[in-house]
Amino acid sequence: MKIVLIHGQSHKGSTYHIARMLAEKINGEIKEFFLPRDFGEFCIGCTQCFMESEKKCPHYEKLKPLTDAIDEADVIILASPVYVYHVTGAMKAFLDHYGYRWMVHCPEESMFRKQGVCISIAAGAGMKPTNKDMMDSLFYWGVAKRYQYGVRVAAVNWNGVSEKKKRAIHKATSKMAKKIISNSGNVKPGIKTKGMFFAMHLLQKNGFNPRDAAYWKAKGWTGKKRPW
Repeated sequence: MKIVLIHGQSHKGSTYHIARMLAEKINGEIKEFFLPRDFGEFCIGCTQCFMESEKKCPHYEKLKPLTDAIDEADVIILASPVYVYHVTGAMKAFLDHYGYRWMVHCPEESMFRKQGVCISIAAGAGMKPTNKDMMDSLFYWGVAKRYQYGVRVAAVNWNGVSEKKKRAIHKATSKMAKKIISNSGNVKPGIKTKGMFFAMHLLQKNGFNPRDAAYWKAKGWTGKKRPW
């Protein structure tokens, strides 16, 4: 399996170690990116990706290595420490650049055959809303099988995490890795994703945005063809 691991920070703290632990247990080819080191631009709201082409985005070339890695991967792992109950600004800025890929616009066909994981770590609390920030993107991209893992480590760095807590993390990541490996090669979207796709299929029959309507028609999705 091919795995892309995108970290919402550039330092190697607890979130890094746990996300890397999971990726290694899946036992595939790993491509790893750190934000904002590998991409740190803010979406400027020019709407070119929606109205004309994502290639018109002023950050397209900088973002392309990450986009290519996501498209090539079988498993997408998004990992962010909790910053004030949400993802880091770098992770948010990164995800903002893929609004054009949401199902309401021009979803990438390969997403409907991928697995995705969201990991959030905090010394205290806020894992649930932080994971939701990332899970929303995975869902609306069309990622077929999605998992999330949030854990309170009660420490400000990996060395400070207790051995008892680390054993629990090892156990949880092993269990998740086993599920991901088991599902590999047989990934299909669930009823929630299919329901959202069907709603967008009805919407795109009329087509409120010419670029989106043309994209769906070219894919055959306004008819009976489906991306899974």
